[in-house]
Amino acid sequence: MNRAGSAAGGRAAAALLALAAVLTVLGAGTAHAAGYRYWSFWEGKGAGWAYATQGPSLVRPDDGTVQGFRFSVSEDSQDSAKPRRSPGFATICADTPAKDGSKRIALVIDPGTAADAPDGETPPALRTACARVAPDASTAEALASVAKPLRYSSDALLCAISGYPAAGCGEQVSGNGHTTAGAAAPTAGAATGGGRGGPSTGVLVGVGAVLLLGVAAVLQARRRRG
Repeated sequence: MNRAGSAAGGRAAAALLALAAVLTVLGAGTAHAAGYRYWSFWEGKGAGWAYATQGPSLVRPDDGTVQGFRFSVSEDSQDSAKPRRSPGFATICADTPAKDGSKRIALVIDPGTAADAPDGETPPALRTACARVAPDASTAEALASVAKPLRYSSDALLCAISGYPAAGCGEQVSGNGHTTAGAAAPTAGAATGGGRGGPSTGVLVGVGAVLLLGVAAVLQARRRRG
C-alpha cells in the first residue's frame, strides 16, 4: 500500500475509534437515565391492563368499568409498571349493588414498591375500591370519591392519591433512584411516546451505521485512486 493508502487507513481507523467512543458515552448516558416517578393511569381490558390514552379527568367510564392507578418510576409509557392486581369488577364491587341514577366504577390503586418510593417514604398497601358516582362522572371524580386527598400539579398531572406521596410530582430520578433537580414532569394525563433522558438505542445504532458507511465509502474511494 502506498503512503496515501496508509494515511487513509490511519484516518479511517481514527474515525472508527472516535465513533466507538461517542457511542459508548451516549449509550452510558441512556442506560443511567432511570426515568420519572409518577402515578400512571390504566384501563381494565379483559383480564389485563391497557395504558390510558386520556387523562382521568377526561375519561367518563360506563358502569362496570375497571380503572387502575400505579405509582412507579418509568422512562415512558412503553415500560410503565402496570397495577399488580388484575381487573375484576365483580369482585371489587361485589358489595355495591347497582342503583338507578348512578354507576359503579371499580378502582385498583397500587402505590408501588419501596424501590419506587421517594426518599423517606413508605408506600401504603395496594387497595381496591368501588365508587358509586353520577352517570356522567369522570374517572377523576370516581377516584376523588374514595381516595381523598388527591393532589394535582398546575399542569393537571396527578401527583398524589390518598396523600401519597407527600411531596413531589412527576420528578425525574437518576439511576440510583434519587430525584434530579430541575427536571420536567411527564405530560399530564395521556400516555406519552418516546423515552427521556437521552437518545434511544435505535437512534444511536442509526447514527453509528451512517458514520460507518461514510468511513467505508472513503476507504473504497482511496483504494480505487491508489
